[in-house]
Amino acid sequence: MTDKISKSKEEWRRELTAEQFHVTREEGTERPFSNPLNEEKRSGGYNCVCCGAPLFNSEAKFDSGTGWPSFYAPASPQAVSEREDRRLFRTRTEIRCARCDAHLGHVFPDGPAPTGQRYCMNGTALKFDPGKGDKSD
Repeated sequence: MTDKISKSKEEWRRELTAEQFHVTREEGTERPFSNPLNEEKRSGGYNCVCCGAPLFNSEAKFDSGTGWPSFYAPASPQAVSEREDRRLFRTRTEIRCARCDAHLGHVFPDGPAPTGQRYCMNGTALKFDPGKGDKSD
């Protein structure tokens, strides 16, 4: 992975849409079933909307029925970082971009094989790159 990226909130605000900023920099959540990436079926890679780092591959995407793009594993173990999230009166595991610390979503232990994990991501935090990112490329 390349070097970490650190920018001020003002810099991020200038570079992102209002919704992207809210989700990635203010730890927001988009409405379920509101992002087209939830229905994306093509082969490709899912990159961080903030810094472009590769985060997930289409081969790990599955339909969780939750309304958010879901994956059973990141593109690499180093692509994302985890931290404890105690908001909403419960403990969850938040997922962030390891390169720029953008909030992406959460991971839950109710996904399919082979990992049993469900990386439930905000589509707003991702940029789809068709034909890129699959291990077969």
